Amino acid sequence: MSLTRETQAQLKTFFQSLQDRPLEPDDAFYVAIQQQIHPDADPIIEMHTSIRWSESSSVHLLSGQRGSGKSTELRRLRKLLLPDECDVVLLDMRDYMNMTRPVEITDFLVSVMAALTDALENVDKDFLRDLFKTRILDFLSTRMKIDAPKAELSLGPLKLGLGASLREDPSFKGRLQESLRGHVAQVVKQAHDFAVEVVAELRKKTGREDRKLVLLVDSVEQLRAEAADEASAMYKSVEELFSGHAAALNIPHVHMVYTIPPYLVPLAPSVGRVLGGGSIFTLTSLKVRGRDGQETSEGLALMERIMQQRHSAWRTVFTQTQLHRMALSTGGDLRDFFRLARNCLVKAASNTKSSLPLADTVLSDSENHLRREMLPLAEADKKWLRRIQKTKKPGLEEIDHLPQLARFLDTHLVLNYRNGEDWYDVHPLLWDELKSDARDDSARADGQG
Repeated sequence: MSLTRETQAQLKTFFQSLQDRPLEPDDAFYVAIQQQIHPDADPIIEMHTSIRWSESSSVHLLSGQRGSGKSTELRRLRKLLLPDECDVVLLDMRDYMNMTRPVEITDFLVSVMAALTDALENVDKDFLRDLFKTRILDFLSTRMKIDAPKAELSLGPLKLGLGASLREDPSFKGRLQESLRGHVAQVVKQAHDFAVEVVAELRKKTGREDRKLVLLVDSVEQLRAEAADEASAMYKSVEELFSGHAAALNIPHVHMVYTIPPYLVPLAPSVGRVLGGGSIFTLTSLKVRGRDGQETSEGLALMERIMQQRHSAWRTVFTQTQLHRMALSTGGDLRDFFRLARNCLVKAASNTKSSLPLADTVLSDSENHLRREMLPLAEADKKWLRRIQKTKKPGLEEIDHLPQLARFLDTHLVLNYRNGEDWYDVHPLLWDELKSDARDDSARADGQG
Protein backbone atom coordinates (compact mmCIF):
# COMPACT_ATOMS: atom_id res chain seq x y z
CA MET A 1 0.00 0.00 0.00
CA SER A 2 1.45 3.39 -1.01
CA LEU A 3 2.06 6.19 1.46
CA THR A 4 -0.83 8.59 2.01
CA ARG A 5 -0.72 12.16 0.74
CA GLU A 6 -0.38 13.36 4.33
CA THR A 7 2.60 11.08 4.92
CA GLN A 8 4.18 12.16 1.62
CA ALA A 9 3.81 15.80 2.74
CA GLN A 10 5.48 14.98 6.07
CA LEU A 11 8.36 13.30 4.27
CA LYS A 12 8.73 16.36 2.03
CA THR A 13 8.89 18.63 5.12
CA PHE A 14 11.46 16.31 6.68
CA PHE A 15 13.49 16.29 3.44
CA GLN A 16 13.53 20.09 3.24
CA SER A 17 14.57 20.42 6.89
CA LEU A 18 17.76 18.48 6.09
CA GLN A 19 18.99 21.02 3.56
CA ASP A 20 22.69 21.71 4.10
CA ARG A 21 23.09 25.46 4.71
CA PRO A 22 24.89 27.75 7.15
CA LEU A 23 22.85 28.39 10.29
CA GLU A 24 22.58 31.43 12.52
CA PRO A 25 22.91 30.69 16.26
CA ASP A 26 19.23 31.55 16.76
CA ASP A 27 18.04 29.29 13.94
CA ALA A 28 15.55 26.64 15.04
CA PHE A 29 17.82 23.94 13.56
CA TYR A 30 21.01 25.14 15.28
CA VAL A 31 22.75 22.78 17.70
CA ALA A 32 25.87 23.89 19.60
CA ILE A 33 27.97 21.09 18.12
CA GLN A 34 31.44 22.52 18.72
CA GLN A 35 30.68 23.23 22.37
CA GLN A 36 29.67 19.57 22.71
CA ILE A 37 32.67 18.18 20.82
CA HIS A 38 35.21 20.44 22.55
CA PRO A 39 33.60 21.63 25.82
CA ASP A 40 36.93 22.70 27.30
CA ALA A 41 38.49 24.10 24.13
CA ASP A 42 35.75 25.62 21.98
CA PRO A 43 37.64 27.07 18.97
CA ILE A 44 35.10 29.86 18.42
CA ILE A 45 35.17 30.98 22.04
CA GLU A 46 38.97 31.01 21.92
CA MET A 47 38.96 33.04 18.70
CA HIS A 48 36.42 35.45 20.19
CA THR A 49 38.64 36.00 23.22
CA SER A 50 41.73 36.51 21.07
CA ILE A 51 40.00 39.15 18.94
CA ARG A 52 38.66 41.00 21.99
CA TRP A 53 42.11 41.07 23.58
CA SER A 54 43.94 42.09 20.39
CA GLU A 55 44.43 45.84 20.00
CA SER A 56 45.34 47.35 16.64
CA SER A 57 44.95 44.31 14.35
CA SER A 58 45.09 40.52 14.31
CA VAL A 59 44.87 37.49 12.00
CA HIS A 60 43.08 34.24 12.82
CA LEU A 61 42.76 31.08 10.73
CA LEU A 62 39.83 28.65 10.73
CA SER A 63 40.29 25.29 9.03
CA GLY A 64 38.26 22.16 8.52
CA GLN A 65 36.90 19.92 5.81
CA ARG A 66 33.99 21.06 3.67
CA GLY A 67 30.79 20.52 5.61
CA SER A 68 32.47 20.71 9.02
CA GLY A 69 30.42 23.79 9.93
CA LYS A 70 32.86 26.66 9.35
CA SER A 71 30.27 29.00 7.84
CA THR A 72 27.83 28.28 10.67
CA GLU A 73 30.52 28.78 13.32
CA LEU A 74 31.59 32.09 11.76
CA ARG A 75 28.02 33.25 12.24
CA ARG A 76 28.24 32.28 15.90
CA LEU A 77 31.50 34.23 16.17
CA ARG A 78 29.79 37.23 14.60
CA LYS A 79 26.99 37.09 17.17
CA LEU A 80 29.50 36.80 20.02
CA LEU A 81 31.47 39.82 18.78
CA LEU A 82 28.61 42.19 18.05
CA PRO A 83 28.08 43.25 21.70
CA ASP A 84 31.81 44.00 21.99
CA GLU A 85 31.77 47.34 20.14
CA CYS A 86 32.76 45.69 16.86
CA ASP A 87 31.60 46.00 13.28
CA VAL A 88 31.64 42.41 12.01
CA VAL A 89 31.37 41.74 8.27
CA LEU A 90 31.01 38.22 6.89
CA LEU A 91 32.40 37.94 3.35
CA ASP A 92 31.61 34.90 1.20
CA MET A 93 34.52 34.92 -1.25
CA ARG A 94 32.76 32.60 -3.68
CA ASP A 95 30.91 35.71 -4.85
CA TYR A 96 34.15 37.56 -5.64
CA MET A 97 36.70 34.94 -6.70
CA ASN A 98 37.10 32.15 -9.20
CA MET A 99 37.68 29.24 -6.82
CA THR A 100 39.16 26.93 -9.48
CA ARG A 101 42.05 29.15 -10.64
CA PRO A 102 45.34 29.92 -8.84
CA VAL A 103 45.13 32.98 -6.64
CA GLU A 104 47.65 35.78 -6.18
CA ILE A 105 47.88 38.35 -3.39
CA THR A 106 46.88 41.14 -5.77
CA ASP A 107 43.56 39.78 -6.99
CA PHE A 108 42.85 38.33 -3.53
CA LEU A 109 43.17 41.70 -1.76
CA VAL A 110 41.20 43.44 -4.49
CA SER A 111 38.45 40.82 -4.09
CA VAL A 112 38.38 41.22 -0.29
CA MET A 113 38.10 45.01 -0.53
CA ALA A 114 35.37 44.72 -3.19
CA ALA A 115 33.46 42.36 -0.92
CA LEU A 116 33.89 44.73 2.03
CA THR A 117 32.57 47.62 -0.06
CA ASP A 118 29.50 45.63 -0.92
CA ALA A 119 28.81 44.18 2.54
CA LEU A 120 29.60 46.85 5.12
CA GLU A 121 26.37 48.37 6.41
CA ASN A 122 27.45 51.00 8.93
CA VAL A 123 29.19 53.35 6.50
CA ASP A 124 27.55 55.48 3.82
CA LYS A 125 27.52 53.53 0.56
CA ASP A 126 28.44 56.54 -1.56
CA PHE A 127 31.51 57.09 0.62
CA LEU A 128 32.51 53.44 0.21
CA ARG A 129 32.02 53.43 -3.56
CA ASP A 130 33.94 56.65 -4.02
CA LEU A 131 36.76 55.42 -1.79
CA PHE A 132 36.91 52.08 -3.60
CA LYS A 133 37.02 53.84 -6.95
CA THR A 134 39.82 56.17 -5.82
CA ARG A 135 41.93 53.61 -4.00
CA ILE A 136 41.35 50.49 -6.10
CA LEU A 137 39.62 51.01 -9.45
CA ASP A 138 41.56 54.10 -10.55
CA PHE A 139 44.79 52.38 -9.52
CA LEU A 140 43.89 49.27 -11.53
CA SER A 141 42.83 51.20 -14.60
CA THR A 142 46.25 52.86 -14.86
CA ARG A 143 48.08 49.52 -14.76
CA MET A 144 46.05 47.36 -17.11
CA LYS A 145 44.08 47.93 -20.25
CA ILE A 146 40.49 48.02 -19.00
CA ASP A 147 37.83 48.98 -21.54
CA ALA A 148 35.28 51.68 -20.74
CA PRO A 149 32.49 49.37 -19.50
CA LYS A 150 34.81 47.69 -17.01
CA ALA A 151 36.34 50.99 -15.95
CA GLU A 152 32.87 52.14 -14.91
CA LEU A 153 32.26 49.15 -12.65
CA SER A 154 29.12 49.53 -10.59
CA LEU A 155 29.30 48.54 -6.95
CA GLY A 156 26.90 47.75 -4.19
CA PRO A 157 23.57 45.91 -4.19
CA LEU A 158 22.85 46.56 -7.88
CA LYS A 159 25.94 44.85 -9.31
CA LEU A 160 29.53 44.39 -8.25
CA GLY A 161 31.07 44.30 -11.68
CA LEU A 162 34.64 43.70 -10.56
CA GLY A 163 33.63 40.75 -8.40
CA ALA A 164 31.66 39.24 -11.28
CA SER A 165 34.59 39.69 -13.66
CA LEU A 166 37.08 38.08 -11.26
CA ARG A 167 34.69 35.22 -10.53
CA GLU A 168 33.33 34.44 -13.97
CA ASP A 169 35.97 35.59 -16.45
CA PRO A 170 39.26 33.64 -16.07
CA SER A 171 40.88 35.67 -18.84
CA PHE A 172 40.13 38.94 -17.03
CA LYS A 173 41.54 37.52 -13.80
CA GLY A 174 44.64 36.34 -15.66
CA ARG A 175 45.17 39.74 -17.26
CA LEU A 176 44.73 41.43 -13.89
CA GLN A 177 47.28 39.15 -12.23
CA GLU A 178 49.79 39.60 -15.04
CA SER A 179 49.43 43.39 -15.06
CA LEU A 180 49.89 43.70 -11.31
CA ARG A 181 52.83 41.34 -10.72
CA GLY A 182 55.27 44.22 -10.89
CA HIS A 183 53.16 46.34 -8.57
CA VAL A 184 52.49 44.03 -5.61
CA ALA A 185 53.71 46.48 -2.97
CA GLN A 186 51.56 49.25 -4.44
CA VAL A 187 48.46 47.04 -4.57
CA VAL A 188 49.00 46.02 -0.93
CA LYS A 189 49.41 49.68 0.08
CA GLN A 190 46.25 50.75 -1.74
CA ALA A 191 44.24 47.93 -0.15
CA HIS A 192 45.61 48.63 3.32
CA ASP A 193 45.02 52.38 2.96
CA PHE A 194 41.46 51.67 1.83
CA ALA A 195 40.82 49.56 4.95
CA VAL A 196 42.42 52.14 7.25
CA GLU A 197 40.15 54.87 5.86
CA VAL A 198 37.09 52.64 6.28
CA VAL A 199 37.97 52.04 9.94
CA ALA A 200 38.55 55.77 10.45
CA GLU A 201 35.09 56.49 9.02
CA LEU A 202 33.52 53.89 11.30
CA ARG A 203 35.19 55.42 14.35
CA LYS A 204 34.21 58.93 13.29
CA LYS A 205 30.59 57.87 12.86
CA THR A 206 30.40 56.08 16.22
CA GLY A 207 32.61 58.47 18.17
CA ARG A 208 34.59 55.48 19.46
CA GLU A 209 38.33 55.46 18.81
CA ASP A 210 38.48 51.84 19.95
CA ARG A 211 35.83 50.67 17.49
CA LYS A 212 36.98 47.41 15.85
CA LEU A 213 36.36 46.18 12.32
CA VAL A 214 36.34 42.38 12.04
CA LEU A 215 36.31 40.72 8.62
CA LEU A 216 35.26 37.06 8.49
CA VAL A 217 36.62 35.95 5.12
CA ASP A 218 34.72 32.75 4.37
CA SER A 219 34.99 30.05 1.66
CA VAL A 220 38.71 30.59 0.94
CA GLU A 221 39.20 26.91 1.80
CA GLN A 222 37.20 26.03 -1.33
CA LEU A 223 40.08 27.00 -3.60
CA ARG A 224 40.77 23.83 -5.53
CA ALA A 225 41.77 22.87 -9.06
CA GLU A 226 39.25 21.23 -11.38
CA ALA A 227 41.84 19.10 -13.18
CA ALA A 228 44.50 16.89 -11.59
CA ASP A 229 47.30 18.42 -13.67
CA GLU A 230 46.39 21.89 -12.33
CA ALA A 231 46.40 20.89 -8.65
CA SER A 232 50.07 21.59 -7.95
CA ALA A 233 49.82 25.14 -9.30
CA MET A 234 46.71 25.78 -7.22
CA TYR A 235 48.24 24.48 -3.98
CA LYS A 236 51.43 26.43 -4.61
CA SER A 237 49.43 29.62 -5.10
CA VAL A 238 47.55 29.10 -1.82
CA GLU A 239 50.82 28.44 0.02
CA GLU A 240 52.37 31.59 -1.46
CA LEU A 241 49.28 33.62 -0.55
CA PHE A 242 49.24 32.71 3.14
CA SER A 243 52.93 32.12 3.76
CA GLY A 244 54.79 34.28 1.27
CA HIS A 245 52.44 37.25 1.66
CA ALA A 246 51.57 36.91 5.34
CA ALA A 247 52.35 40.56 6.05
CA ALA A 248 49.96 41.70 3.34
CA LEU A 249 47.11 39.66 4.87
CA ASN A 250 47.66 41.35 8.23
CA ILE A 251 45.66 44.50 7.46
CA PRO A 252 46.26 47.55 9.70
CA HIS A 253 43.45 48.35 12.19
CA VAL A 254 41.43 45.32 11.04
CA HIS A 255 40.93 41.95 12.70
CA MET A 256 40.93 39.26 10.01
CA VAL A 257 39.57 35.72 10.16
CA TYR A 258 40.40 33.62 7.09
CA THR A 259 39.08 30.14 6.42
CA ILE A 260 41.87 27.94 5.07
CA PRO A 261 41.92 24.47 3.45
CA PRO A 262 43.21 21.52 5.51
CA TYR A 263 46.00 20.93 3.00
CA LEU A 264 47.61 24.30 3.83
CA VAL A 265 49.02 23.07 7.15
CA PRO A 266 51.37 20.41 5.69
CA LEU A 267 52.26 22.85 2.90
CA ALA A 268 53.16 25.67 5.30
CA PRO A 269 53.54 24.28 8.84
CA SER A 270 54.49 27.68 10.27
CA VAL A 271 51.64 29.62 8.67
CA GLY A 272 50.08 30.52 12.03
CA ARG A 273 53.36 31.90 13.30
CA VAL A 274 54.07 34.05 10.25
CA LEU A 275 50.49 35.34 10.19
CA GLY A 276 50.75 37.32 13.39
CA GLY A 277 51.52 34.41 15.70
CA GLY A 278 47.91 33.29 16.10
CA SER A 279 46.65 29.74 16.33
CA ILE A 280 44.98 27.71 13.60
CA PHE A 281 41.53 26.70 14.82
CA THR A 282 40.30 23.48 13.23
CA LEU A 283 36.77 22.05 13.12
CA THR A 284 36.56 18.27 12.96
CA SER A 285 33.93 15.65 12.19
CA LEU A 286 31.68 14.55 15.01
CA LYS A 287 33.24 11.50 16.67
CA VAL A 288 30.76 8.61 16.62
CA ARG A 289 33.57 6.06 16.96
CA GLY A 290 36.81 6.16 18.89
CA ARG A 291 40.24 5.45 17.42
CA ASP A 292 39.69 1.81 18.39
CA GLY A 293 36.56 1.65 16.24
CA GLN A 294 34.19 1.38 19.20
CA GLU A 295 30.96 3.37 19.06
CA THR A 296 30.76 6.43 21.30
CA SER A 297 27.44 6.93 23.07
CA GLU A 298 28.04 10.69 23.38
CA GLY A 299 28.53 11.10 19.63
CA LEU A 300 25.48 9.04 18.75
CA ALA A 301 23.36 10.94 21.28
CA LEU A 302 24.48 14.23 19.70
CA MET A 303 23.50 12.95 16.25
CA GLU A 304 20.07 12.11 17.65
CA ARG A 305 19.77 15.62 19.05
CA ILE A 306 20.76 17.15 15.71
CA MET A 307 18.09 15.11 13.94
CA GLN A 308 15.54 15.98 16.62
CA GLN A 309 16.12 19.68 15.96
CA ARG A 310 15.57 19.15 12.25
CA HIS A 311 12.42 17.04 12.52
CA SER A 312 10.89 16.22 15.89
CA ALA A 313 8.91 13.30 14.44
CA TRP A 314 11.95 11.53 12.96
CA ARG A 315 11.16 8.37 14.95
CA THR A 316 8.09 7.79 12.79
CA VAL A 317 10.43 7.44 9.79
CA PHE A 318 13.64 5.93 11.22
CA THR A 319 14.16 3.67 14.19
CA GLN A 320 16.85 4.65 16.68
CA THR A 321 18.94 1.73 15.43
CA GLN A 322 18.67 3.00 11.87
CA LEU A 323 19.63 6.53 12.89
CA HIS A 324 22.70 5.21 14.69
CA ARG A 325 23.56 3.16 11.62
CA MET A 326 23.36 6.28 9.42
CA ALA A 327 25.59 8.18 11.84
CA LEU A 328 28.14 5.37 11.93
CA SER A 329 28.15 4.68 8.19
CA THR A 330 28.81 8.36 7.45
CA GLY A 331 31.50 8.64 10.14
CA GLY A 332 29.87 11.57 11.94
CA ASP A 333 30.17 13.76 8.85
CA LEU A 334 27.03 15.90 9.00
CA ARG A 335 26.86 16.66 5.30
CA ASP A 336 26.88 12.96 4.37
CA PHE A 337 24.55 12.17 7.30
CA PHE A 338 21.95 14.58 5.93
CA ARG A 339 22.51 13.38 2.36
CA LEU A 340 21.99 9.77 3.40
CA ALA A 341 18.78 10.62 5.28
CA ARG A 342 17.44 12.68 2.35
CA ASN A 343 18.23 9.85 -0.03
CA CYS A 344 16.27 7.46 2.17
CA LEU A 345 13.27 9.80 2.19
CA VAL A 346 13.30 10.15 -1.60
CA LYS A 347 13.55 6.39 -2.12
CA ALA A 348 10.71 5.80 0.35
CA ALA A 349 8.42 8.37 -1.26
CA SER A 350 9.18 7.00 -4.74
CA ASN A 351 8.35 3.37 -3.90
CA THR A 352 4.66 2.41 -3.96
CA LYS A 353 5.33 -0.40 -1.46
CA SER A 354 7.01 1.75 1.18
CA SER A 355 5.86 1.84 4.78
CA LEU A 356 7.01 3.58 7.95
CA PRO A 357 9.32 3.22 9.76
CA LEU A 358 11.44 2.56 6.69
CA ALA A 359 12.67 -0.92 5.90
CA ASP A 360 16.38 -1.59 6.38
CA THR A 361 16.62 -2.32 2.66
CA VAL A 362 15.89 1.36 1.91
CA LEU A 363 18.82 2.36 4.11
CA SER A 364 21.06 -0.25 2.46
CA ASP A 365 20.12 1.04 -1.00
CA SER A 366 20.87 4.61 0.08
CA GLU A 367 24.24 3.63 1.55
CA ASN A 368 25.12 1.91 -1.72
CA HIS A 369 24.08 5.07 -3.57
CA LEU A 370 26.58 7.16 -1.58
CA ARG A 371 29.26 4.47 -1.80
CA ARG A 372 29.06 4.39 -5.60
CA GLU A 373 30.00 8.07 -5.68
CA MET A 374 33.37 7.17 -4.10
CA LEU A 375 34.20 4.20 -6.31
CA PRO A 376 36.15 2.89 -8.10
CA LEU A 377 39.39 3.62 -6.28
CA ALA A 378 42.81 3.59 -7.87
CA GLU A 379 45.18 0.93 -6.51
CA ALA A 380 47.58 3.59 -5.20
CA ASP A 381 44.69 5.24 -3.38
CA LYS A 382 43.67 1.95 -1.79
CA LYS A 383 47.15 1.34 -0.43
CA TRP A 384 47.31 4.80 1.11
CA LEU A 385 43.79 4.56 2.53
CA ARG A 386 44.59 1.22 4.19
CA ARG A 387 47.66 2.85 5.76
CA ILE A 388 45.55 5.72 7.09
CA GLN A 389 42.98 3.26 8.43
CA LYS A 390 45.68 1.33 10.26
CA THR A 391 47.78 4.21 11.64
CA LYS A 392 45.08 6.91 12.01
CA LYS A 393 47.59 9.35 10.54
CA PRO A 394 47.56 11.09 7.13
CA GLY A 395 50.90 9.47 6.23
CA LEU A 396 52.15 12.16 3.84
CA GLU A 397 55.53 10.71 2.83
CA GLU A 398 56.48 13.40 0.31
CA ILE A 399 55.14 16.91 -0.19
CA ASP A 400 54.73 16.07 -3.89
CA HIS A 401 51.98 13.66 -2.83
CA LEU A 402 49.95 16.46 -1.24
CA PRO A 403 47.42 16.73 -4.12
CA GLN A 404 46.45 13.11 -3.48
CA LEU A 405 45.96 13.71 0.26
CA ALA A 406 44.10 16.96 -0.41
CA ARG A 407 41.76 15.03 -2.71
CA PHE A 408 41.08 12.50 0.06
CA LEU A 409 40.14 15.31 2.44
CA ASP A 410 38.18 17.35 -0.13
CA THR A 411 36.07 14.36 -1.19
CA HIS A 412 35.74 13.02 2.38
CA LEU A 413 37.34 9.70 1.57
CA VAL A 414 39.26 10.52 4.76
CA LEU A 415 37.72 12.21 7.81
CA ASN A 416 39.44 14.22 10.54
CA TYR A 417 38.69 13.77 14.26
CA ARG A 418 40.13 14.99 17.53
CA ASN A 419 40.35 13.81 21.10
CA GLY A 420 43.45 15.31 22.60
CA GLU A 421 45.25 15.16 19.25
CA ASP A 422 44.05 15.06 15.68
CA TRP A 423 43.59 11.67 14.03
CA TYR A 424 42.17 10.44 10.74
CA ASP A 425 40.14 7.55 9.42
CA VAL A 426 38.76 6.32 6.13
CA HIS A 427 35.09 6.98 5.39
CA PRO A 428 33.20 3.96 6.83
CA LEU A 429 31.34 3.29 3.58
CA LEU A 430 34.71 2.28 2.08
CA TRP A 431 35.75 -0.13 4.82
CA ASP A 432 34.31 -3.25 3.21
CA GLU A 433 35.85 -2.31 -0.14
CA LEU A 434 39.31 -2.01 1.41
CA LYS A 435 38.88 -5.25 3.37
CA SER A 436 37.82 -7.27 0.33
CA ASP A 437 40.74 -5.93 -1.71
CA ALA A 438 43.12 -6.78 1.11
CA ARG A 439 41.77 -10.35 1.23
CA ASP A 440 42.13 -10.65 -2.56
CA ASP A 441 45.72 -9.41 -2.38
CA SER A 442 46.48 -11.89 0.40
CA ALA A 443 44.91 -14.77 -1.54
CA ARG A 444 46.94 -13.91 -4.65
CA ALA A 445 50.13 -13.76 -2.56
CA ASP A 446 49.37 -17.17 -1.05
CA GLY A 447 48.71 -18.62 -4.49
CA GLN A 448 52.02 -17.34 -5.78
CA GLY A 449 53.75 -18.76 -2.73
